[in-house]
Amino acid sequence: MLATELFAQRATLARSVRLLAAFRFEQTDPDLFYGALAADTVALVSDLWRATAGTALSGRTVVDVGGGPGYFATAFAEAGVRYVGVEPDPAEMHAAAPRTHDRAGVFVRASGTALPFADASVDVCLSSNVAEHVAEPWRLGDEMLRVTRPGGLVVLSYTVWLGPFGGHETGVAHYLGGRRAADRYARRHGHRPKNDYGSSLFAVSAADGLRWARGTGALVAAFPRYHPRWAWGLTRVPGIREFLVSNLVLVLQPS
Repeated sequence: MLATELFAQRATLARSVRLLAAFRFEQTDPDLFYGALAADTVALVSDLWRATAGTALSGRTVVDVGGGPGYFATAFAEAGVRYVGVEPDPAEMHAAAPRTHDRAGVFVRASGTALPFADASVDVCLSSNVAEHVAEPWRLGDEMLRVTRPGGLVVLSYTVWLGPFGGHETGVAHYLGGRRAADRYARRHGHRPKNDYGSSLFAVSAADGLRWARGTGALVAAFPRYHPRWAWGLTRVPGIREFLVSNLVLVLQPS
């Protein structure tokens, strides 16, 4: 079975519209937005696991690299998954207080580019919308592969720089240049953006991710995360994919 066969059935236009509608609450009501994203992420990982391993994801261990305050933790725990969140920033780890302590799972303060886990020790290593915030994103990817056991899954999803959301809270001004967009945001709001180009936000292309993933020899699927199935072919079109894929999912299976 193709790795994406099961999830492709969920990738409808209605799902895309639902997630896009939730996105507008990311800043004002993060629990609402990340709750919807968490449920969708569990469905994504569960479908990919069942398609490649032939079994349910329950009982497996998922390491979520860059998991922040653990919005995904409860959703994975409810699916019967052992959840381990990894986050280097203590402020980000506690950003959902006072509810953080109620979230299921285990949380570890560590860098995604130096994961504190043994080789081949976890079933699934997930990174959702983190690679664009890392100066060395493929070092992150290499670490994820290192800690994932043979037959397990690495699911690395990130925002493509030239897509409409590449600038994050600076909006489409990033098309004028990342630094210029961040400076413009600072002038308008009186403070630097949380996702500040050059320090906490970097220009990561679809081509770079695909090149890295293919070079590992472990790539089993690549597709736009939020698009309906009929638009997944955009990933195969150089140039166009940089603007229209928006968020790229790379699925790798160590052997």
